[in-house]
Amino acid sequence: MDADLRQLRYFVAVAERLSFSRAAEDLHIAQPSLSKQIRQLERGMRVQLFRRSSRHVELTGAGELLLREARELLAAWTAALASVRDVAASESQVLRVGFAASAANEMTPLILRRFGERHPGWRVEMSQTDWQDPTAGLAGGAVDVALLRLPVPLDDTFGVHVLLEEPRCLALASTHPLAGADVIRLDQLLDEPFVAPPEESGLWRDYCLAVDARDGHPVRIGAVAKRPDEWLIAIATGLGVAFTPSATARYYQRPDIAYRPVEGVSGSQVGVVWPRASTAEPVVGFVRACVDTAREAGRALPANV
Repeated sequence: MDADLRQLRYFVAVAERLSFSRAAEDLHIAQPSLSKQIRQLERGMRVQLFRRSSRHVELTGAGELLLREARELLAAWTAALASVRDVAASESQVLRVGFAASAANEMTPLILRRFGERHPGWRVEMSQTDWQDPTAGLAGGAVDVALLRLPVPLDDTFGVHVLLEEPRCLALASTHPLAGADVIRLDQLLDEPFVAPPEESGLWRDYCLAVDARDGHPVRIGAVAKRPDEWLIAIATGLGVAFTPSATARYYQRPDIAYRPVEGVSGSQVGVVWPRASTAEPVVGFVRACVDTAREAGRALPANV
């Protein structure tokens, strides 16, 4: 049986915390999905890795051995992958940057200009993925660094620096009864259908739906969208409403969609995210360009580097 690296990472997260719920929260995935991956790993290896009860989780002897070996394997793989990516980037002089939605908003061209001035001869290749992957390809190694809407389902082998924070608003059809309201409260929306990202996006989906602010009130899903155009059409045709960063109102203006201020939901953060093991100067340089640009814009927040 060949266990994949994702399952091993999930196993290590649970083994170190001895809690499925805390591990799922730290990994930014849903707990049922995490439990399913661990069960698949145990079935594939034909061993029991955890002893579980309603109040307690502990490692078996096989689990303790796998934890030691998995830590070494994952560390070696992370270092090897970072080195290979760095060499490939140096040979091509192309820095692959993943991004979600509007990237770093109006700061994006400033960041790219600053990076270009500091790294002449290098070309930045911007890449956007569908919303099944809120890491924009960073988790799978398709990009070297990313500008992402937080939170993202990545472990602490990745560094994060928050560049900006902005309020969220509500996107809804211009014909919706609430479209003319000055401000909309969350409690007015609890029974409204919502346009949601795919389930694969994990806790990022919960964040988009403001699950944590609903006090257990279930979410009605009116439609699922994998990319901005699907999202806009679903909202415009009345299939659901959606919380969205205030920048969306600037970048996606349409006569059939209204954007209204909303109370009771947290704001939206954009961060630059990169593999901590990467020592390539262009990766480090891009992060610095992001931080310096945000600082000059007066929006820089404390780093988690």
